[in-house]
Amino acid sequence: MPQFYYEGKKISGEMVKGTIDADTDNDVQVALRRQSIFPTKIVKEGGSSSKSLNIKLFEAKVKSKDLAIFCRQFSTIISAGISVVECVDILRKQTENKRLKQALNEVYEDVQKGLTLSASMRKFKNVFPEMLVNMVAAGEVSGALDIIMNRMMTHYDKEHKLNQKIQGAMVYPILLIFFSFGVSYILLAFVLPTFVEMFVSMGATLPAPTRFLIKISNFLNQFWYIFVLIIFLTIYFFRRSMSTAEGKMKFDTFKLYMPVIGPVNQKVATARFSRSLATMLSSGITILDAIELVTKVLGNQALSQKILESTERLKKGEGISGPLSQIKAFPPMMISMIRIGEETGALDKMLESTADFYDEEVSFAVDKMVALINPLILLVMAGVVSFIVMSVALPMFDIVTVVQGTT
Repeated sequence: MPQFYYEGKKISGEMVKGTIDADTDNDVQVALRRQSIFPTKIVKEGGSSSKSLNIKLFEAKVKSKDLAIFCRQFSTIISAGISVVECVDILRKQTENKRLKQALNEVYEDVQKGLTLSASMRKFKNVFPEMLVNMVAAGEVSGALDIIMNRMMTHYDKEHKLNQKIQGAMVYPILLIFFSFGVSYILLAFVLPTFVEMFVSMGATLPAPTRFLIKISNFLNQFWYIFVLIIFLTIYFFRRSMSTAEGKMKFDTFKLYMPVIGPVNQKVATARFSRSLATMLSSGITILDAIELVTKVLGNQALSQKILESTERLKKGEGISGPLSQIKAFPPMMISMIRIGEETGALDKMLESTADFYDEEVSFAVDKMVALINPLILLVMAGVVSFIVMSVALPMFDIVTVVQGTT
């Protein structure tokens, strides 16, 4: 069997290389994918005519919307009495997302060979979230895979709508910020120097604000690359800090308690925690396993760490409401709803109601945040532009005074 040399990248970002025995380079790709390695180079060893294969690293991501569609279609097909093998075969042929399609092709082959659906899906951690895989496993055991997939469809559909709401709300403020910087740069770098030359030629006395802006304008024109360097260095050191556990933890903590945006992040985390936990509990997953899985989908390591610490008390037989009440990021209403759910034996339903409530709260909080941020950005932008215009107008008054004095 031929031997291939490969270079690739793990999900964690670590670069790896080595050799593998396979019949073709396609077999090498399949084998590496199953190890969660994305190959960047594959070379067949032996002989001078070694062939190199470059593979694209950037592929279409599997978003919540794609997962919601996948789960809905799976639930519909499987509930019609069609086997899992046929269901996967149908879905792999009509799925538009390239990464999901490629994963389903391999899942189809595995399921044909007798592997369970969940075991095959577990090989593709970059495609199928761990929560979905565990839910599928629970559905296989209980024989209610169609119901499980329907619940997951609802979960990912609401997750998609929540993300859309947040992303859509941030578009306008970001555009305003870029527009503000753009207008200020054009005024300082191009408009102001033209007026200054005219003022100097006419013998006008330049006031302090104008002289201050002239210095900034000259600096921008002569040393613009310093600003570009500062931006790149800021991005570099931020990404470097975020690549460490300590840096990520500090930033996630800051996101939860920062002014204006912090309360929104807390409500998002509450809605996500409640819905994910409700979905898993209603599918028969134990409370400890469910909480451990939930911490992986919250998107905030600081909050996830606090939740995991609270599970130590759960293992001793305590209820979930007590330990969670110590986490300040969770609102008292959620804790009260969980306590009522524990007392009545309807924890999953209470969590579902809590998630619905905080979905609405997130919508209101985002609208409130945008309503606060947009005027603030406009006010700052108006102040900067007004200062620049005033600095240009002041020398004009001096010129008028000189002209009137000569007449």
